[in-house]
Amino acid sequence: MKLLYSPASPYARKVLVVAHETGQAGEIEVVTAGTSPTAGAPDVAPHNPLGKVPALVLDDGTCLFDSRVICEYLDMRSEGTHLFPEGAERWDALIRQALADGILDAALITRYERVLRPEPLRWDAWDAGQVAKIRAALDRIEGVVADMPVLDIGTVAIACALGYLDYRFPDLAWRDGRPATAAWYAVFEGRPSMTATVPPQG
Repeated sequence: MKLLYSPASPYARKVLVVAHETGQAGEIEVVTAGTSPTAGAPDVAPHNPLGKVPALVLDDGTCLFDSRVICEYLDMRSEGTHLFPEGAERWDALIRQALADGILDAALITRYERVLRPEPLRWDAWDAGQVAKIRAALDRIEGVVADMPVLDIGTVAIACALGYLDYRFPDLAWRDGRPATAAWYAVFEGRPSMTATVPPQG
């Protein structure tokens, strides 16, 4: 299998963490692919017409995207650890994954607004609205973190979202007022799957 990814992508990191946790990281060739919200992605588009990463190209040429689909595929083929529970616990895990992905959605478009959009065209109200969504989601996590299981797709997604906030939004200071989440993340970020997938600085 070949994973098209960007080293800074938190969605790609989520996929890689799942690959490590399920013992499949060694079966995946990781290929850095250039993507941009404003330009084409010639190395990705033949596989994913959306031009986005992560995209997992299987041995038969089939391409899976986005991160949620890839994570579930890897979980399905795992012969050991499974991160998608069954029954009522499944919906709880999926909701937490959606909450974490929502944080990332808001964070990424905020970064585009701040870094890529020409300064005279930046929209302060848009930026503030996205940051408000991030803070609201973080507050929800603070309320449920004590009841989260040790490991499932929801906890992986939340950890990757928090890691991205540290990486790109240190000024957000997400730990302030959220001691339970901060304590939880301090433990989770030490997992080998997380330390093996830390994005490059810069």
